[in-house]
Amino acid sequence: MKKRRQPQTENIGRVKFPRRRSGEMFARIVDIYGNERMRVFCEDGVARIGRIRGKIKKRVWIRKGDLVVINPWDWETPVKDELGKAEISWRYTKSEISWLSRNNKIPEILDINNLPI
Repeated sequence: MKKRRQPQTENIGRVKFPRRRSGEMFARIVDIYGNERMRVFCEDGVARIGRIRGKIKKRVWIRKGDLVVINPWDWETPVKDELGKAEISWRYTKSEISWLSRNNKIPEILDINNLPI
């Protein structure tokens, strides 16, 4: 007799929040360029080029529309008509996103239906 696998439900123990003191913030993936680079729209209203951190590069698949935590590069000199850069350090799962939205932790500007592209 074959045993059927039970659908697994994810238990949310602890949800990672951006460390505001070190400059981290929420962002949404807007476009994927390849070579570990993506266009992200941040909660401060600025679009940046996000680079996937080496620690999570081969462990996590990031898709268009995902909610991530980014750390903007503060040592980079801003150039006119050029996007700033940031490092993507965390991707949220669907269950974490639903918990964050139920508890009103996601900023309104990052609503998936109203993203300015």
